[in-house]
Amino acid sequence: MRILLVEDDRMIGEAVSVALRDAAYAVDWVQDGMVAGTVLERGEHQAVLLDLALPKRNGLEVLRRLRLAGNRIPVIVITASDGVDDRIKGLDFGADDYLVKPFDVNELLARLRAVIRRQGGQAANVLSSGNVSLDPATRRARYEDSEALLSAREFALLHALLLHPGAILTRAQLEEHIYGWNEEVESNAVDFLIHGIRRKLGANVINNVRGAGWMIKNTS
Repeated sequence: MRILLVEDDRMIGEAVSVALRDAAYAVDWVQDGMVAGTVLERGEHQAVLLDLALPKRNGLEVLRRLRLAGNRIPVIVITASDGVDDRIKGLDFGADDYLVKPFDVNELLARLRAVIRRQGGQAANVLSSGNVSLDPATRRARYEDSEALLSAREFALLHALLLHPGAILTRAQLEEHIYGWNEEVESNAVDFLIHGIRRKLGANVINNVRGAGWMIKNTS
């Protein structure tokens, strides 16, 4: 799961980036609204954490343009402004949630999980398809009678597949979910991670579609 953090405060940006990586997210961090708008046009991310008081283009304008373009990516506004009018404006412009600084990173992560679930049409806190399930809060996965704690990148890969059950994801698509901009993509990383997940949960938990990619069967 790849997150775009838009925050011009270096101390906050660094702290949130570390928390996201520790929670098994790939995170890309930009510090002004103009860059954020350009990056969001690429469609590389699955959620946005958006400050409002940004240089060059404020966060509300970034959000307004994003929604006018028809982009439905989940957006959580994070801002120092706690005025009711500001919160109303942010939500009316299309934010999915609103968090006032200073905030607890665990609350931020919980809200992030919630907006991602809603975007994927999931009401429960556990992602599942058939006999495969994954709890984003604990990184524990189940398949049939097996249960295991996944590493951060194993979690990111299985999470990507469970967000799109029945869809074949290519190597490049999976790498986009696992790595941020400044992280080196390791050779055969996808194969290595899939091997690790299968070793923990069972050989049939992830299906290989020869020459195309990998998938989890949609049994809903």
